[in-house]
Amino acid sequence: MAGDNLIENSTFPYGMQWIYPCGGMSVTTNRSYWPTTGGAVAFQPGWFQGHQTAFLYINLGFGTDGPDHGPKNMSFPMIAPFQLLGPSKGPYPGTVCLPQVPLPADMSFKAGDNATIQVVEIAQHGAALFSCADITFADPGDERIVKVDGSNCFNSTDLGFAEIYTVTTQEMGSAANVSTSDASGFSKRSPATWNWLGYLPLFVCALGLLL
Repeated sequence: MAGDNLIENSTFPYGMQWIYPCGGMSVTTNRSYWPTTGGAVAFQPGWFQGHQTAFLYINLGFGTDGPDHGPKNMSFPMIAPFQLLGPSKGPYPGTVCLPQVPLPADMSFKAGDNATIQVVEIAQHGAALFSCADITFADPGDERIVKVDGSNCFNSTDLGFAEIYTVTTQEMGSAANVSTSDASGFSKRSPATWNWLGYLPLFVCALGLLL
């Protein structure tokens, strides 16, 4: 499910999605099949208000030896974090799709291994939303892996993206304040927008409506 529509659902009370690591949801027995070479991740970032700008992270936890038979932790980044530029501070529809999310660096898996993909969305005030989806790895070409087309892997036209980078660095013990000119220069920098295209195996993780 791509999470294209905003809905109200009393199953997920206010504040539940702030709970680490998976928004208060337990491990599912209905896992999605995902390629051992990496695949697509899609989600709706504007399910709740307050995400006109946000930082996005995608992490992996593997195994079933952790709490609730899930991973022990979600400490393995799959991509570099990036910034979301949304259309408003209120809830908004729209989908983000990354067609080829790689495995964490220096890690490999075989068909049948279980893992959990975690999407973290950090609002401009620092609050984080957590969503997870449990997967079973499968060999590329396995018919159980969902294929995608332009109808289920796309980036909505009213969403923008920017790289995250630092303007200056400070040595330990040095002044941490940023001058007015530094702050002004930072605010004028133009974000680099991203546009992902492709027809690849899809794994869908919808923020606010977990599968």
